[in-house]
Amino acid sequence: MTHLASAPPQPVKHTKAIVVALILLAIMIGLVSQSVTLYRLFCQATGAGGITQRVASGDGVVLNREMTIRFNTDVSSELPWYFKPVQRSVKVKIGEEALVFFKAVNNSKETITGTATFNVTPFKAAGYFDKIQCFCFTEQTLAPGESADMPVTFFIDPDLVKDKRLDEVKEITLSYTFFRKKKDDE
Repeated sequence: MTHLASAPPQPVKHTKAIVVALILLAIMIGLVSQSVTLYRLFCQATGAGGITQRVASGDGVVLNREMTIRFNTDVSSELPWYFKPVQRSVKVKIGEEALVFFKAVNNSKETITGTATFNVTPFKAAGYFDKIQCFCFTEQTLAPGESADMPVTFFIDPDLVKDKRLDEVKEITLSYTFFRKKKDDE
């Protein structure tokens, strides 16, 4: 019977693997902590997720094709505000600048600051929905009982007609949700 001599087990060095795993973990934690900001930047750049484009002005090209723009509003349960569009919808020609208003009323007995999030549906049209001016670009502060007419100036980018995926789109919905600004954000 032959006995094979076996060498005593050598400790395996896992230091390199542990360092790589810790670096990957740190990167993942960093990405998660910045995911909201990164997603918002991505959506603003691409129109993904229904995020509209912000522009200084249109180029003046107005086409004959009309679109109906509908407005939807919601208010977080933590914000005691009334918030509705003055008009439920408008018809605009593609490229034509439109000005619409939303009415907000602070129904509480305290001054409150709110911030609005927004999106456009269908999502595939969002990249062509251009805002020039919007109350959603800044925080809004209302005193107790105060009301405000909040403007939005927008147009539909004429490049929309070049996108064959949007040939059937005749209606776009612009939605806003108002949230109370968190105390620690101040």
